[in-house]
Amino acid sequence: MASSSRSGPTFKLHPLVIVNISDHYTRVKAQTQHSVSTGTASSSLTAANGSAAPRVFGCVIGEQRGRTVEIFNSFEMILDPISQTLDRAFLEKKQELYKKVFPNFYILGWYSTGSDAEESDMQIHKALMDINESPVYVLLNPAISHAKKDLPVTIFETELHVIDGIPQLIFVRSNYAIETVEAERISVDHVAHLKPSDGGSAATQLAAHLTGIHSAIKMLNSRIRIVHQYLLAMQRGDVPLENSLLRQVSSLLRRLPAMESEKFQDDFLMEFNDTLLMTYLAMFTNCASTMNELVEKFSTIYDRHSRRGGRTSFI
Repeated sequence: MASSSRSGPTFKLHPLVIVNISDHYTRVKAQTQHSVSTGTASSSLTAANGSAAPRVFGCVIGEQRGRTVEIFNSFEMILDPISQTLDRAFLEKKQELYKKVFPNFYILGWYSTGSDAEESDMQIHKALMDINESPVYVLLNPAISHAKKDLPVTIFETELHVIDGIPQLIFVRSNYAIETVEAERISVDHVAHLKPSDGGSAATQLAAHLTGIHSAIKMLNSRIRIVHQYLLAMQRGDVPLENSLLRQVSSLLRRLPAMESEKFQDDFLMEFNDTLLMTYLAMFTNCASTMNELVEKFSTIYDRHSRRGGRTSFI
């Protein structure tokens, strides 16, 4: 497999596709584990029998304008895991329904899950070539790796290479960029702030929030160190001088003094004070509500005692 494709089209991937693939994988995995625990066979066509990490398959749709391919959405597809054949009737029906709502959307390729492209994936890829002569392959790696900070998503396209005198199609990695619209940003932010299904405490949610901030700061620190070390090596003459990179670094550094302006300090302090005020108001409201509940309970008990024993002092 070639390492990457540098002359291919420009790919833009929307977060909705990643959310859909992740949701598809989570549902199939939960159904598979439930079937194994109850001793029944899994009815999903996208999961391997008894597999702890099933693979899921679907199609990605979007638009292609010249050399720019923008992947907007995705939907599941029915695949026979043994013969690796697609349900054409289901695929054509889904495509027809999407064309009614999004007339400019076309099937651009397909998606799956796994750590890397497999040999059997080429058979599915070729089966979609009658719909799109050059389909794309979006692969999501569901394995969690805390050492990697990039998105576990890889986009493949195919190239024709001559291997041992035989022309063969092989998968090559392509670069992509994340493209979002306002509705997607709101949705992703809402998903990121969802509470755990087990009703996790506020401390648990705060710990998860702080962990995310810590990871972001740690990543920023590592990137700044890399740039600093590269500039030092450039100053020593260990690496050739790149004026374009120096201009980018200079442009970035020129933004820093604006952070120390008087207007920034005033706006920051105003927002900080407003946040503290809202926190104090929430705390006072919570205390008043608790005190009100206590008074109501005390009054209820006192009334019951008065009705039973007359108007005597309640101890």
